[in-house]
Amino acid sequence: MKKKALIIGANGQDASYLAEFLLEKNYEIHGTIRRNSVPESQTSRIEHLFKNNTINLDYADLTDPISIESVINSVQPDEIYHLAAQSHVQISFDLPKYTLDVNAGGTLSVLEAVRKFSPHSKIYHAATSEMFGNNYDSDGYQRESTSLQPVSPYGCSKVYAHNLCHNYRNAYNMFICSGILFNHESPRRGINFVTNKIVSESVKIHKGLSDKLILGNLNAKRDWGHAKDYVVGMWLMLQQNISDDYVLATGESRSVGELVEYVFNKLNLSKEKHLITDKKYERPEELHYLKGDASKARNVLGWTTNYSFYEMIDEMIEYWNYKI
Repeated sequence: MKKKALIIGANGQDASYLAEFLLEKNYEIHGTIRRNSVPESQTSRIEHLFKNNTINLDYADLTDPISIESVINSVQPDEIYHLAAQSHVQISFDLPKYTLDVNAGGTLSVLEAVRKFSPHSKIYHAATSEMFGNNYDSDGYQRESTSLQPVSPYGCSKVYAHNLCHNYRNAYNMFICSGILFNHESPRRGINFVTNKIVSESVKIHKGLSDKLILGNLNAKRDWGHAKDYVVGMWLMLQQNISDDYVLATGESRSVGELVEYVFNKLNLSKEKHLITDKKYERPEELHYLKGDASKARNVLGWTTNYSFYEMIDEMIEYWNYKI
């Protein structure tokens, strides 16, 4: 019998790669999406799956617990991948209450629905490296045991949700894994995230369709990997006999400025001519540095990465060159 997976937030970057991966594993896949008044773009990342009837979609919203309960009770999934969130850090400063309601309250709704209606389901919860804030261990890495000191409403909301997962795991003997994922990108990344903003705007400049790339803090350092590698780690977590938390990261940290340098060099663009910084794109409290230690995931799960940083950026450049 096929395993059943429910992907909450099925139209996101990670969900699209995860759905493709699970199809290769012969899963029956269900997904939730929020109702949108512009349905033409709502399923763009998974249109190829939706049209082929290889993913079953239902409307649900993390701010509506009844809708979450209804889907989970109906599907009775073996595995639940909780990927939905208000995930943009800058927007979380503008909409802190909404961010908390969706990310923390929504996670509570998922956990309660599983506890009441589908207690056999294994749950993957998408945590984030943003929970660490500017805290890191003496060797410069952040890992599962590193203290959580978030510097944004988004990071705070995810710490709340992360702790709820611990509570429900221990209180109700539920199988819940939190994946503490560092930045992971791809051509399917939202255009308002810095990697795709840099690549897409640079390609526009290269083609004469734009003149300036405007960014905030060029010194912020991040640990960037490819989303396609990270969804495999999500799946591996739910194949274990005991639930736990795992960091997924490359262990390499690069600045936003280094990313711009690489993309501009590939496209033969001049920073002096085309790059502008503007403080309005900086966060009220900046997260300066992220570098993750994924030793636990590599040793326990056997997780590996297939994409280098440069291969990932090259793929994004190729995508936007074709699309624009």
